[in-house]
Amino acid sequence: MATKDEIRVLDIEEILRLLPHAYPFLFVDRVKELEPERRIVCLKNVSINEPFFQGHFPGRPVMPGVLLVEAMAQAGGVLVLHSHSEEYAGKDVYFLGIDRVRFRKVVRPGDQIVVEAEVVRRRGTVWKFQCRCSVEGELVAEAEILAMVDRMPHRRPQER
Repeated sequence: MATKDEIRVLDIEEILRLLPHAYPFLFVDRVKELEPERRIVCLKNVSINEPFFQGHFPGRPVMPGVLLVEAMAQAGGVLVLHSHSEEYAGKDVYFLGIDRVRFRKVVRPGDQIVVEAEVVRRRGTVWKFQCRCSVEGELVAEAEILAMVDRMPHRRPQER
């Protein structure tokens, strides 16, 4: 178990420096816990103002499951990029595969999603994560995600 000094908390500015995503496609609002190369716990606050609610499903808004998977992937990306900030500076993390995806409950406006990603395995720049999303302590989605760090650095829009 990590000590208090080893567990990091990141705010939105730090998240934006790590990930290439921006609103409306950023699904990590805050990092509550981060144990480098091991695990991360993030928050996503779901608001009725999210653009996807206009069409999914009008009159009975439900967050699309694919966006829960994206939130899990972004959490994994933050973990990887923060854990190797010097080595992976300016690089991006891409999906390689998604397995064992299950959606257990719907996510609605007003919910706060707790997104967890735990490293299962790492081989070079390829990472495998076991991920979960929960709302008020109840599991809403889970997946195994395989991702790879791109070898080429990219310029973020804010660096232009």
